[in-house]
Amino acid sequence: MNAPERHLPLADTPAAADEPRPLLGIACKVTSVFIFVLMSTLLKSAEGIPAGELVFFRSFFAIFPVVIYLAYTHQLQGAMQTSDIFGHIWRGLVGVMSMLSGFYALTLLPLPESIAINYASPLMIVVLSAIFLKEQVRIYRWSAVLIGFVGVLIIVWPRLSLFSGGGVSHGEAVGAVFALIGALSSAVAMMLVRKLVKRERTATIVIYFSLTSTVIALFTMPFGWVVPQWWQLALLIAAGFAGGIAQIFLTECYRHADMSTIAPFEYTSMLLGLGIGYVVFGDVPTLPMLIGSTIVIGAGIFIIFREHKLSGRKLRRN
Repeated sequence: MNAPERHLPLADTPAAADEPRPLLGIACKVTSVFIFVLMSTLLKSAEGIPAGELVFFRSFFAIFPVVIYLAYTHQLQGAMQTSDIFGHIWRGLVGVMSMLSGFYALTLLPLPESIAINYASPLMIVVLSAIFLKEQVRIYRWSAVLIGFVGVLIIVWPRLSLFSGGGVSHGEAVGAVFALIGALSSAVAMMLVRKLVKRERTATIVIYFSLTSTVIALFTMPFGWVVPQWWQLALLIAAGFAGGIAQIFLTECYRHADMSTIAPFEYTSMLLGLGIGYVVFGDVPTLPMLIGSTIVIGAGIFIIFREHKLSGRKLRRN
């Protein structure tokens, strides 16, 4: 769930050239969210596979549907041309750290909690933007960020055995910490993407991330890769293709509706995660997880609409 490119459409001109069709855009967004949750479910189901190996299969097999899509939409030509190869490599390193942390947490935590903690990433982006990009963040957004972090704390607190008197396993505590590291790494990766998009095509960014993350993941082989059984191999390959296909639907949703319309539907992943987690893994949601998730989602949606309102004011001034 922590893959940074999850929030990055492939198209360079989303929704600009096509007639707005918000219902179709929302349908594509919800479909992409469903497939991303399915991807996480497949990865979690491949029990016993190290996180680095999960990253490799997720990255390598996602390349195929993405390349087919770019070729079909005539974006593939020149996609490998770049003026900032080191920017792509650096972004790939941070992105792999995000996926490694997120996938490792996924193996230790219930699916809904892994998804919920990842919602901290947009909140962290606001903080990082204010610190490193010197973006102006007013009291409304700071308030939403602080409330959102309270929600994250409510989710992770019972999982941190250091503070809960040993009521949970050590693995769950480690999983909560790595989920937070994954969310922070994802936020940093998106900051790097913001810099890259100013001078690089979006298709170039996506292709280079898939390639660099595949290569970087290979360096985790000495840390305990295993030979997958046939059923694990099938799940891993399917997860990789699912990630690439979800990216395509994400692209299509931005062709038919603007970002402020689409963004709130990212949180449908929580409902999907709850349902799949209960049916497939027998995960029963805890009260702190439900309360914390509600707070984080509310804070995230407030920030989305606040950004939309501010951007509308800027347009009217111009």
